[in-house]
Amino acid sequence: MDGIKLKITDSQKHFKTAPQIENAAHYSDEQKLKISKASKEFESMLTSMMLKSMNETNGGFFGEEGYGGDYFNSVFENEIAKKMSEGNGLGIADILYKKITGEQLNKLPAKDFFPGIQSEKIIVKNADIHSPATKPSMQSVNRLNRFDDIIDAASEKYGVDKNIIKSVILAESAGNEKAISTAKAKGLMQLIDSTAKDMGVNNVWNPKENIFGGTKYLSQMLRQYNGDLKLALASYNAGPGNVDKYNGVPPFEETQNYLVRVMGYLKHFESM
Repeated sequence: MDGIKLKITDSQKHFKTAPQIENAAHYSDEQKLKISKASKEFESMLTSMMLKSMNETNGGFFGEEGYGGDYFNSVFENEIAKKMSEGNGLGIADILYKKITGEQLNKLPAKDFFPGIQSEKIIVKNADIHSPATKPSMQSVNRLNRFDDIIDAASEKYGVDKNIIKSVILAESAGNEKAISTAKAKGLMQLIDSTAKDMGVNNVWNPKENIFGGTKYLSQMLRQYNGDLKLALASYNAGPGNVDKYNGVPPFEETQNYLVRVMGYLKHFESM
């Protein structure tokens, strides 16, 4: 069978008219991972075909007379194509992924996106909030204990200390997964709808999704403020816009009381 001849003058020509899918937000992390892999595999296959076509003009990597040249040429073509696709490549995988999901493939935070990949633990600083250790009620502790495995998994995935996650859950909902505030914040970590959507939470009442979404958001705030726990907690409660506006903890009584509660629970867990 004759080799496939490829002539590409515009690598994006066949993608320009592809319709943009509007419901990108409905893809789960696992689905996005599969789309990412498929896009990269397609680009790798296309790149391999291009290399094969070019090599036919010069006898391949090992020359026409080299022993086992056909086999090693194929191996090298596939490996080079794979490495090219893992880097910036031809940009085809990026175009395909964006057309399907509406997101940039090369903008994805790998440690958040890929299941099973753990983040490095975030180094917390500036946790000198004056608050005595606060022992939570037995009822709230019993509720919280039901989610230990989920909290541990979220802690490992996003690099947030599990005691911080527990303290936020106690301050937000006292471990009640059905809690809802007057501001329509919902679930264990009291996520508002817009934050839940941004964190990829499809069912805010699902304890695992809620804890993972809340922990992901908390990890983003910790990284945004360079591990400053005080500012991260303030932004979790009042929003990063208010933290930036006041260049520190906003002068809101609710936010200041919130910090005292969370730190009180945290000191309790750290003393155990």
